[in-house]
Amino acid sequence: MRKTLSFLVLPLALTLASCDKKPDSTAPVAPADGSAIDKIAPPAGKTWPDVVAATADGGMLMGNPNAPIKLLEYGSLSCPHCAKFAQDGFRKLVDSYVTSGRVSYEFRSFAIHPQDVPLTVLARCSSPEAYFGLVEQVYINFESMNEVMAKGIPAATAAQSLPPAQRFVALSDALGYTDFFAARGVSRDQAHACLANLTAAEKVAKDSEKYSTNGIESTPTIIINGSKSGVNTWAEIEPMLQRAGAR
Repeated sequence: MRKTLSFLVLPLALTLASCDKKPDSTAPVAPADGSAIDKIAPPAGKTWPDVVAATADGGMLMGNPNAPIKLLEYGSLSCPHCAKFAQDGFRKLVDSYVTSGRVSYEFRSFAIHPQDVPLTVLARCSSPEAYFGLVEQVYINFESMNEVMAKGIPAATAAQSLPPAQRFVALSDALGYTDFFAARGVSRDQAHACLANLTAAEKVAKDSEKYSTNGIESTPTIIINGSKSGVNTWAEIEPMLQRAGAR
């Protein structure tokens, strides 16, 4: 996909990482084994997946903020391997692990391709509670979104001549993102207002540069309780959560 949109010169400096680069072989493979952790009750009238908040490092966190097992994902919304991870594991992660209060899930959007910027801005454009549902929708519909995107490349190319405040709006419209999010509760007017806010787009780029500087080199990078997992598939991650006590 990087080749497909390599013509997009955005008014942002993006430090590009790789999608599904070979995992860091020097990283711990798994957290230390632990005994089973009891379920932790959510606040009255809520479930843990209802508890969503922004984090200081540019991510969004779902679940018990004091969960004994903390799963952090650095993911790109344009990365097919991140989409595969979500397609295989997102529902199980939420329903079996986050809901129990044992595991919290933080997602940090790492812009490794230009189109990650409008996608991230749009996912953050609604309420915090809607964020993870929108990210899941991007990943579940990954292939069909790419088909629509490919048809919009000529219009996206033309959008580069527009003033900066209009560029992301036109880019999102051309690639089908505005319509995609409008069908999921983010109106076109709301989306256009968010995309015209260059501060939001610049924050996505700055956060991504910070992640790269801090040693994140590929997506998805999965960190459990502060240690890089060294793997990036749900089939490999779920046993790690269980060994950490989520069972």
